[in-house]
Amino acid sequence: MTRITFGLLAVSFALFLGSFANGEEPRRELLWPNGAPGARGDTADDKPTLTAYLPDAEKAVGAAVVIFPGGGYGHLALDHEGKQIAERFVSIGVAAFVLEYRHNGRGYKHPAPLQDAQRAVRTVRSRAKELHVKEDRIGVLGFSAGGHLASTVATHFDQGNASSDDPIERIGCRPDFAILCYPVITMGESSTHKGSQDSLLGKNPSPETLRNLSNEKQVTAQTPPTFLFHTDADSTVSPENSVAFYLALRHAQVPAELHIYRAGRHGLGLAQNVPGTSLWWKDCEAWMRGLKLLDTVETK
Repeated sequence: MTRITFGLLAVSFALFLGSFANGEEPRRELLWPNGAPGARGDTADDKPTLTAYLPDAEKAVGAAVVIFPGGGYGHLALDHEGKQIAERFVSIGVAAFVLEYRHNGRGYKHPAPLQDAQRAVRTVRSRAKELHVKEDRIGVLGFSAGGHLASTVATHFDQGNASSDDPIERIGCRPDFAILCYPVITMGESSTHKGSQDSLLGKNPSPETLRNLSNEKQVTAQTPPTFLFHTDADSTVSPENSVAFYLALRHAQVPAELHIYRAGRHGLGLAQNVPGTSLWWKDCEAWMRGLKLLDTVETK
């Protein structure tokens, strides 16, 4: 990467941050300014984006979350599993970033979604100081297939490539916490959401690939603390997915919390009109407070 490219990255991110001054609307920026790896073309479908929602400086607690909307790896539910969630985080002082990742609806399968998700975490961490965020308070949240993506990031991470010409790629992509909302977790099992599996991996993935992306089988002691919620009434993605991941976390002695509420269909987002299940947000907020993620810290 040339010095000119570095300059373009700096200008792009300065505009990214500057777009939030004076109460302006959030602004989408390219995740890969010089083109995403494995891009099939040069259209909007080939250019994943990251949109930042930042709390007022006096309200910011120093934590951030990267949000992966669901959509079966075939589309993205950007409103109720993206924008609405980001705004709720901002209300408690957490910076939120909604990722529009590549997926099968745009002509992409694995590893493109994971590449985009890891890049998003690296990007936020690389700019933590400018964002008034602590480098060790950056988490991921995902719904449904986005929950699979978040659990993949939480179990497949690295410390960055120190020899990369791209400064963002030198940054580690391990999230510091994970929030999984009615997530797809396992692949190749009776409880698998077949539509998500086919969209991500195609019709005939190898046994090795299925195991590698069955994320309950990839949990280690290094997997970050995780909050999970599901509903017993979910007939699209079985709650066994969340249970399996929770049990794997427990076996690895990773701090975890699982809530399975009685009512509510799949894909309910904040579940504001579902008695009982609507408590998931407050339960999640309490979990974050318990981990001291919402304690205000100095970020300068």
